[in-house]
Parts: sequence; C-alpha cells; structure tokens
Amino acid sequence: MSEKSFYRHSPRRHRTAVLTGLGTAALLPLLTQTAEAAQTPPASPAPAHAAPAVPAEQPAGATAGTVERLRSVWDDIAMCESSGDWHINTGNTFYGGLQFWQPTWVLFGGLEYAGRADLATPAQQIAVAEAVLRVQGWSAWPVCAKRLGLSGRTHIVHTVQPGETLSAIADDYGVPGGWPQLYELNRAAVGADPDELAAGLVLTVN
Repeated sequence: MSEKSFYRHSPRRHRTAVLTGLGTAALLPLLTQTAEAAQTPPASPAPAHAAPAVPAEQPAGATAGTVERLRSVWDDIAMCESSGDWHINTGNTFYGGLQFWQPTWVLFGGLEYAGRADLATPAQQIAVAEAVLRVQGWSAWPVCAKRLGLSGRTHIVHTVQPGETLSAIADDYGVPGGWPQLYELNRAAVGADPDELAAGLVLTVN
C-alpha cells in the first residue's frame, strides 16, 4: 500500500473569514499522497489522461491564446508531485499537478474554477495552492518541500493573473503603503515599469 502523508489545505484569502467561522472542525487533516506515491508507475504504464475509464473532459480555460505563465516554484512542486502533469487523473482521488484531494479542492474554493483540480488550468491550481501556502506553509507538501529545500511560511506570495495590476493586488492584500510598497518589495522581479506585470510572475506580498 502506498504511503500517505497528512496535511491541510487552507481557504483562498477572500474566503478566510467564512471558513474561520466554521470552526476548527471544518479544517480536518486532509490526506495527500506523497511524492513517492504520486510518481510510482501504475501497473499498466499508460498516461493517466489516456485511461479509458476516465471521461474525456476539457480542462477549464484551456483555449487557444492563453497567456503563458513564467516558470515558478510551483512548477518544481508539480514536477515532484506529479511529474509535471497538471491535468493528471489516475482515478486515485488525487488530481492535478499539485495533487489535490477532491474534498480539499471543494473546501477551499476550487469549484470556482473547475469540478476537479485536473480540469483547472495550472494558474488556477496555483491560486488555490497559494491560499494553502498562506496558512499552512510549505509543510502542506511535506515530501516535495523538503526535497526542494522549502520551509516555513514567512512570506505571503501571489501569482499574477492576466490583467492584474500592482494597485489591485495591493488593495486585495491590504499592503501598507499600497502599490508603491508592493513594487519596492518586488522591484527586481517586476522590472523598471511597475505597470508591466507578466502573468505568472510570483510577487512577495509582505
């Protein structure tokens, strides 16, 4: 039997107050498979998305012309958890590149994007994962975080979505000093023009 590890996922930031009201009973430990289990080849080594038992469904947002993301640490986590297959579905109740357990995906707002993590875009999966990171830290991915040398939860991070601005992001997170402060924190990543934000850019918010 594959070894499992236990961790929690957190709500998206704008749902934090709602889920807090549910009490700690709502935040039961949520099972996630380890990277070793995620990377263990099945008995029949056919790609998960090609398995006939899995209905063919189009990942949400997978349309031509989608803005490409910059590579980030989440791609490294996905490579560790699922060999980098963001739409993996092997029928083992863990879905997507970051291997979300279905109840976790539902509890923390994933249905806003798609019915399961594997049907969401990488950027959408990352958005849910960042909510987890803000509360649980890298220990939410215990095996892969250790392997990649990630620990703690010192900083809040945000992955830029297409069309977002520093001003809007600063407002969302209540950054003291507003967008100028957010820009100063991320000047090296953003570049000389604070109005030019690349989709997929990972910003440090605090």
